[in-house]
Amino acid sequence: MASARIVRYQRLCEIGRRMSGLRYVLPLKHYSTSIKQDQAQEVRAEFSNGRSIRFRKGELARLADGAVVAQIGDTAVLVTAVSKGRNTVAAGFVPLTVDYRQKYAAAGRIPSNFLRRELAPTEKEILTSRIIDRSLRPMFPEGFINDTQVTCTLLAVDGKYDPDVVSINAASAALAVSDIPWSGPVGAVRVGFIDNEVITNPTRRELSHSTLNMVITASQQNLVVMLEGGGNNVLQQDLMKALKMGVKECQHIIRSIQQLQKEVGKPKREFSNPLEVSEELQEATRSLCEIRLRTIFSDSSHNKLSRDGEVNSVRCDILPKLLQSFPGTDTLLLNEAFNKVTKSVFRSLILDENVRCDGRDVCDVRPIQCEVDLYNPLHGSSTFRRGQTQVQCTVAFDAPQNSPRLDPLLQATGGMKDQNFHLHYSFPSYANNELSRGGAVTRREVGHGALAERALRPLLPSSHPFTILLTSTVMESNGSSSMATVCGGSLALMDAGVNVSAAAAGVAVGLVTRYDDKGQLQQYKTLTDILGIEDYLGDMDFKLAGTKKGITALQADIKVPGIPLKVVMEAIQQATEAKGKIINIMNEVMSAPRQQEKECWPKVETVTVPANKRSRLIGPGGINLRRLESETGVQFSWQDQGSLTLFAPQKSSMDEVREALDELLTESEPVLEFGAIYTATIVEIRQTGVMVTLYDSMHPVLLHNSQLDTRMVQHPSALGLEVNQQIKVKYFGRDPATGQMRLSRRAILATNMAIKNLHKKESQ
Repeated sequence: MASARIVRYQRLCEIGRRMSGLRYVLPLKHYSTSIKQDQAQEVRAEFSNGRSIRFRKGELARLADGAVVAQIGDTAVLVTAVSKGRNTVAAGFVPLTVDYRQKYAAAGRIPSNFLRRELAPTEKEILTSRIIDRSLRPMFPEGFINDTQVTCTLLAVDGKYDPDVVSINAASAALAVSDIPWSGPVGAVRVGFIDNEVITNPTRRELSHSTLNMVITASQQNLVVMLEGGGNNVLQQDLMKALKMGVKECQHIIRSIQQLQKEVGKPKREFSNPLEVSEELQEATRSLCEIRLRTIFSDSSHNKLSRDGEVNSVRCDILPKLLQSFPGTDTLLLNEAFNKVTKSVFRSLILDENVRCDGRDVCDVRPIQCEVDLYNPLHGSSTFRRGQTQVQCTVAFDAPQNSPRLDPLLQATGGMKDQNFHLHYSFPSYANNELSRGGAVTRREVGHGALAERALRPLLPSSHPFTILLTSTVMESNGSSSMATVCGGSLALMDAGVNVSAAAAGVAVGLVTRYDDKGQLQQYKTLTDILGIEDYLGDMDFKLAGTKKGITALQADIKVPGIPLKVVMEAIQQATEAKGKIINIMNEVMSAPRQQEKECWPKVETVTVPANKRSRLIGPGGINLRRLESETGVQFSWQDQGSLTLFAPQKSSMDEVREALDELLTESEPVLEFGAIYTATIVEIRQTGVMVTLYDSMHPVLLHNSQLDTRMVQHPSALGLEVNQQIKVKYFGRDPATGQMRLSRRAILATNMAIKNLHKKESQ
């Protein structure tokens, strides 16, 4: 195999040399060496339930810094990693971009859009990109500023395993075998909970019976890096059991990636932090601003804007002084020194003195205010305020047939969900007192909306006559607006009369840590209901939502290279206690779904239409139903057994359309006898036949060309038939499927011809 490639390479080089006149050709030994390095290598990680994941390197995308194909079952994903240096320095930001794209061809499908091409990223692709990003970002070294792109391409999907977990592991392996500075690897598994047993990497069918669907990313020494998932009111002890099992299973993946890295991995690039601050500059900065910052962070009378304004005032005051003492120092270094002092002071107040900047204890929740039924035209509405975080939620009902059509790729990739409930989360710029241009929905809005939707979906009734749209708009933001959406959304659904199983609430728990010189966790504190600044200067944003009984959604964004299981368990316990307190406050405003109907609520009714009356109801070309829809706003949809479902936007519209339907359906008509002969009047000549009526109030019925004469007729004009002409027809009842009359002129002519022939024979 290798010799054939060498010969082919020599021929190409000779052709290139002759065409270009070049005299230099890459030595053969260099090429043969590159072939040897690019040979494929495969490792496998086995799980406790017998399932496995495979990693292969060296087959595809060999020019990338790192490229690995990961496969579970028949679901395979290629992940590449490329990193390039940049000329500018962005302090406090890792320029990592993760792009996950699904291909219809990977599932044996063709795109259903007009262009038949892969278009903009779908919600499933955005959410998968986010969990991959959150699994990788904490493992980059401090001060890493190189532009890094991780591209995930779905190669094949079997419909059994979701590609998102495969992609996280493939991305971990691609970065591990590359020369990019990265302190991984990490491993990821999906865990389910079926019949009190934890299932590792369950299939799609197993997930349909599972009360838990959680993705866990962990690093070495059983440290948790990322959590994402939801459940159907999972009990706290069951969640902790699944979490322990998932972290343990992640270690098998980590060891396999380490083996692959050892065999074919590249040496890591030399890395030094370009924003490393000297001890002299750091101490000078601390002496100028530490006392002032402690005063600001200890003053609980500040709100978000005033506190940020005071901190920026201190920054603007000391930077010129530092520049005088350290002339020629880059402004980025001065700002980095100030940021480090700010972070150190803020965290030391919490760790050493138990002082939060708003005066609360570590387990306290901010003051909460709730309100429901804001405006009469809204089907359901609420506002939820927690401190300086406020959201407004509205519920709108629509006909089930107006629900978006399912994408054929979603079922194969695990993105299919009940389309009768949608949650749209909006975060306008004024919520943070900022300016921005309006545009497309951001990835952050998609992610936060999906988290809140996951928290509320298990509480909805199994059958609901309407499609539900829950819209959440963030009016003010100072931490955890997605969890405020869960609280406000629960109230809005109950205000709309949706029979939810229980009220739900959400809360975010933060973390402040202190490590020793060896990198071991020395001290930590978990913070309930964190502020925006506690999220920004802290080490974790752990969101948990659910009812008093159990947990329906959770998400953990961790900024350090993993935290121990013990810390995660404490955060779950702390969030569960806070969740119960919040639900108690919400119950004072509304504790159960509204029973008394609002005038603005839509109506759904089902009418059974006899087969013989359907044509009259529909009218020629559907004109009757179209007229009623345009006049009343009511939507019609045919169901099985001839049932017609009516969706009216309000009660008055339903009353109006019912009167019109009663008039159409109760209209009297003569009783016709099967096999009897009637005189019909032609009202229209068509290519396929003639439209006739048997009585004045009758809707025209088609008498087909095949029933006009005993001979084959291509057009009624061949028989000399004209409008207003009367002809004899025989009645054969109604079609059982469509209710249309079955008439025939041919049967009469055939009978007359038979009688005539009989008389002729008798006369002979």
